[in-house]
Amino acid sequence: MFYYGKSHGCGPRGYFAMWAHSANRHGGRGMRGGRGRRRRMFDNGELRLVLLKLVSDQPRHGYDLIREIEALSGGAYAPSPGVVYPTLTLLQDMGLIDEAPADGARKLFEITGAGTAHLAEQAEAVDAAMAKLAAMNERSERTDGMQVRRALGNLRESVQIRLSHDDVSAETLHAVTALIDEAAQKIERL
Repeated sequence: MFYYGKSHGCGPRGYFAMWAHSANRHGGRGMRGGRGRRRRMFDNGELRLVLLKLVSDQPRHGYDLIREIEALSGGAYAPSPGVVYPTLTLLQDMGLIDEAPADGARKLFEITGAGTAHLAEQAEAVDAAMAKLAAMNERSERTDGMQVRRALGNLRESVQIRLSHDDVSAETLHAVTALIDEAAQKIERL
């Protein structure tokens, strides 16, 4: 959802002013990039189930699991290695997966009998977590079409070129921001 205008408490410059304010407060990371600010795709239990489900489909290593989740979400989400590898260690400690024989240095994991039983017990939760990925993939396909990406790229480039000049006045900055806010409002009303 876009936030803009005074009705949403963002002031006269709208969403981008709110983002800039947030970026200043959070070390330049903006509203979504600050530590602890980004909403997680899955809670720990859901991610464990997704990883276990994917390992049950075929033996996998951590990097492969990250790429598979990214593919299932249409490129919209990829868990970080800092989340995946400790979760794999936990699944192994719980006896739900184990190392499989592998060529090379990467650890390959396969599901255990206990892991298969756990997936069966949690079938509803597994289906819900996998449905989240499928919904994200559908949303990504709808919103990430080539024409939309091209148009957004054109907008980004135009704004960067115009605002990179040394003679940009405060009025020009406000006018550019107002145009972007107006476009956002019109898109939301479609």
